[in-house]
Amino acid sequence: MPVLGLGTWRMGESARRRAEELDALKYGLDLGYSLIDTAEMYGEGTAEEIVGDAIAGRRDRPFLVSKVYPHNASRTGTIAACERSLARLRVERIDLYLLHWRGGAPIEETFEAFHRLRDAGKIGDFGVSNFDADDMADAARLDKGLTASNQVLYCLSRRGPEFDLLPWMRRRAIALMAYSPLDQGGLIAKPALKKISDGIGCTPAQLAIAWLLAQPGVVTIPKSASRERVKENLGALEVTLTPHVLSELDRAFPPPKGKRPLEML
Repeated sequence: MPVLGLGTWRMGESARRRAEELDALKYGLDLGYSLIDTAEMYGEGTAEEIVGDAIAGRRDRPFLVSKVYPHNASRTGTIAACERSLARLRVERIDLYLLHWRGGAPIEETFEAFHRLRDAGKIGDFGVSNFDADDMADAARLDKGLTASNQVLYCLSRRGPEFDLLPWMRRRAIALMAYSPLDQGGLIAKPALKKISDGIGCTPAQLAIAWLLAQPGVVTIPKSASRERVKENLGALEVTLTPHVLSELDRAFPPPKGKRPLEML
């Protein structure tokens, strides 16, 4: 799974922005992004349709991640939801299919459906989203319960997962997909981040993303409908973080000293 991808949260919610959102995704793919994250929840399926338009006709299809609503995540509902997502994306397989958050259906039923979808070749692998450490432990106790990934809110200003969730996942080689790596734009306005980024010759957004990419077992999926920001975010791959810079970031954005409830947006 690529470590840096294109997010699509909030895409598909306005017909007026559709052309801009589609252009940003196509531009990102042209630049070399090789992962797109979406969900049936985003724009109630419209974001998946935009992704389908963006990848149509491309020789090298990106790694696709999508998610099932909890209220659709029953044994039969999961399979039906996946089929709808496949139709909107206009592909035969979703590379990674996630339960968007823990909800109404028993996860035993959801995981059974995931296994059936994987056996049928409709998904490459499965995972979860917004699962805290206790939720992950519950899932792991199920027969065939280990997942490929857990997508959670994680960034410099929200480091709670580092206390117990991220170490638990690392021990089991489960990738953490960090959404909202810029804290919905709030991080790039932090004076401390700008001071450090100015000192190493990158932008605050690039530094925040580079910090996530420096964490073992972490993937991140910044979302932008702007060509300029899509290109800027990709530049995070070129940022080198020295031990001194990492120490500065720890001082400005301290790691957790105790358990914190998992945050969601």
